[in-house]
Amino acid sequence: MQRKYIFLVIFILLSFAAFRFFIVDGCSSKEEKYSVISNDNKTYAGDQSCKECHKGEHKEWTKSHHFMSMLPPSEKTVKGNFDNITHTADGVTSRFFKKGNKYFINTEGEDGKNHDYEVKYTFGFTPLQQYLVEFPGGRLQVPRVSWDSKQKKWFNQYSKQIVSSHDWLHWTGNSQNWNTMCASCHSTNLQKNYNDKTDTYKTSYSIMNVSCESCHGAGKQHNDYIRSEDYKDGNKTKGSFLKLIKNGKQLEQINTCAPCHARASEISNNHIRSNEIMDNYIPQIPDNEYFFADGQINDEDYIYTSFLQSKMFSKGVKCSHCHNPHSTKLKKIDNQTCLQCHNPQKYNVSAHTFHPVGSQSSLCVSCHMPGKIYMGNDLRHDHSFRVPRPDLSVTYGTPNACNNCHQDKSNKYLAEAIVKWYGPKRKYHFADDLIPGSLLNAESEVHLKKLIEDKQTPNIIKATAAFYLGNIQTVTSLNTLLHCLHSKDAQVRYRSLHSLANFQTADWIQAVGPLLSDKVRAVRIAATDLYITISPNQIPDQYKEAFNSAHKELKNYLQYQTDFSVGNIMFADYYLKLQDYSNAEKYYKKGLKKDNLMNYAHLNLSKVYNLQGKNDAALQTLQNALKNDSKNEQIYYSMALLYNEMNNIPEAEKSFAKAIALKSQNPRIYYNYSLLLIQNKKFGQAETVLNKGININPSASELYYALTFLYIQTNNIINAQKAAQQLKLLDPNNPQYQEIFKNVGISQ
Repeated sequence: MQRKYIFLVIFILLSFAAFRFFIVDGCSSKEEKYSVISNDNKTYAGDQSCKECHKGEHKEWTKSHHFMSMLPPSEKTVKGNFDNITHTADGVTSRFFKKGNKYFINTEGEDGKNHDYEVKYTFGFTPLQQYLVEFPGGRLQVPRVSWDSKQKKWFNQYSKQIVSSHDWLHWTGNSQNWNTMCASCHSTNLQKNYNDKTDTYKTSYSIMNVSCESCHGAGKQHNDYIRSEDYKDGNKTKGSFLKLIKNGKQLEQINTCAPCHARASEISNNHIRSNEIMDNYIPQIPDNEYFFADGQINDEDYIYTSFLQSKMFSKGVKCSHCHNPHSTKLKKIDNQTCLQCHNPQKYNVSAHTFHPVGSQSSLCVSCHMPGKIYMGNDLRHDHSFRVPRPDLSVTYGTPNACNNCHQDKSNKYLAEAIVKWYGPKRKYHFADDLIPGSLLNAESEVHLKKLIEDKQTPNIIKATAAFYLGNIQTVTSLNTLLHCLHSKDAQVRYRSLHSLANFQTADWIQAVGPLLSDKVRAVRIAATDLYITISPNQIPDQYKEAFNSAHKELKNYLQYQTDFSVGNIMFADYYLKLQDYSNAEKYYKKGLKKDNLMNYAHLNLSKVYNLQGKNDAALQTLQNALKNDSKNEQIYYSMALLYNEMNNIPEAEKSFAKAIALKSQNPRIYYNYSLLLIQNKKFGQAETVLNKGININPSASELYYALTFLYIQTNNIINAQKAAQQLKLLDPNNPQYQEIFKNVGISQ
């Protein structure tokens, strides 16, 4: 089973008073009690003090999603039906009932049996409401069953999936843990306070829900100043006024909203006061794992990354142009929001929409902000504000807004309708290059390089292009990535650094050095992550001090992620790079304890055992991984390499064959399999394997290198020259290939 993992997915949803409560352990009374508490409020004042001067804004806020983000359960806050109602779905029967003033859910627990769980907090209110229950170790968990506030019924998250009690997705597991997955964006001044050694939390906050100070900053000093003689006398003091985000600059406002309206990982609880989001968070780019290849939303992607792609962003539009920041509602209804800026006589007419004015189909959002349902019933709109392109759907299979209504029509039909209405030419959009660039074939490099060099390309798309270029190891790609290290955009620098990990150390060691002291924390961390792969004596003297400082930031960042399954794997990867195999093994095992289906961790744990000469343990680890996913090519590939090292050639060949039978896209599998076959004089099989690999990966230069070598071994000089010519076309300047060019007589 293969799954995508949400790494510290963050979204915003803002409290009225500090609230102290203690978790009561539902299991053994001998266990230590951990608490979720209100933390030190020396700097936070609470919303009631704001209300004294800002009654209008406060009233709007009390009706908002921010206010309802997290509250104690009561008749006023609980939307779900707890009148002894049962709900059966996906093999589990749950019951919702009350005991006095307390609310309970009886449902399947982590042992696979049903238990009663007291609801401690409500979470949100529409279109769905979820509930929090207490677990040992300071944990709060979100039960799978949610309340549909619109249809007034219970429903399951991950509907029509049987989720076993030991699965990462089970509500008692890491994926539905409040402390890790939700807390920072449902409360004010959240401090996670995870203890890696005991695997427990002492999570705290200043205010339970998303309150005024979540956006405007801690207000105690401001309130004291407003009541002071200095204020009356007109004497300003440092820190006396809060952030007025509505009237602020575009990036200041967007980056205030972004930490919770983005799919992102938080770098640390120790935030740097900065207008650069990547000092404190690492937002997701629109790559084709989480987004569609053209950048449209696919997985649960939130708003920020989409908006950075848009023309709206490039023209200076900010959140408050469309949204009331206190009520969180749109400022105007339907098309009127868009017509604040766009000429109604040009756009709010059937001559533009080709649909009746006033109909659902004529709404701007229907065509330019298509939506997708997440969490069972939550419709969220794509904020990249793009023009529908059914022609791209015909060529590449990407979605288009027209199909949302016209599901009975083919993409070809819709593309022809667009031509009929608007003419044959489509205005250029970065997707015209991003999609073919994402395919990582022979033509991709040209498209990706074009995106990076075009001044009109949004920086988030340039960063995505840099990410893809890491998979194309040519001199051109290398030079493009090295150039990107000088970009003014932190995300472009960050993604370029990660891509350089796929190149030789000598290619980047000097160019990366200055970024160890980059002004942005995420970039420093990425540069350090490269530098830890080289021995200390290789680090140039002028960069050693910066490296030591940034190395501490990297380790703190990784340590902060260890309450999450993927965070443990990241920390294990770090120790593996340092050749600290003991700690690498420790954190791979910790990650697998939280989520045993993470085959990447099984693969790397196997590698750790192999590096220590424990090949039997390495093989057993891979066999365990196969139980999770018997159709995983990478597992078979790793087994093939391991069997070969153990000199079990028959089993190595079997594993290689199983890997390529799965139509692997990885050229190294075909390359190494062919070399094994050549070594064992199975030249015909080797030729078949290489041609199959080339058919799937026509731009993989190493396959042409192996094919040239094969033909040299069999004295087939004509075919060797043909293969070498193709190799020269793909990568003419690679120093590793010059000798073989000479051997077949095609060197310059």
